[in-house]
Amino acid sequence: MPCDTPLREPVTAYVALGANLGDAAQTLRDALSALGRCPAVRLVQASSLYRTAPIDSSGPDYINAVAEVSTTLTAPALLAALQDIEQQAGRERPYRNAPRTLDMDLLLYGSAHIDSPVLTVPHPRMMQRAFVLVPLHEIAPGQVTPEELASVSGQAIQRL
Repeated sequence: MPCDTPLREPVTAYVALGANLGDAAQTLRDALSALGRCPAVRLVQASSLYRTAPIDSSGPDYINAVAEVSTTLTAPALLAALQDIEQQAGRERPYRNAPRTLDMDLLLYGSAHIDSPVLTVPHPRMMQRAFVLVPLHEIAPGQVTPEELASVSGQAIQRL
């Protein structure tokens, strides 16, 4: 796992997790465990699991969660670690928004604003998705405004 690009001071980051193939709930639990085992990442907390219908995707309902981590990895190194965990879970990318065994997205990385060919932070679509905002609000209410939550209130989401 690419956990060898340290910073000097830890950064708080938020990671979205989702899966809709196989035992999605167990896959998310395993992914959280794998994330916490990275030497440069400390899993601070994770939200409850939530069930949501696919958005811009197909297949069965998704199981989603959001994790807060403290890391000394750079944002690109943290993204690489997330992608490695996805691969270990059998993630394939046959086409955009395909059903998946595991999807992990870097939502926020401290107060950084990153716009590169491989990484955009804050995540460009996070404010449009209840499956991100509701679990993020659960663990970090200060990161989501009431107006942002209201903007996704029409999207069905069920806490498990």
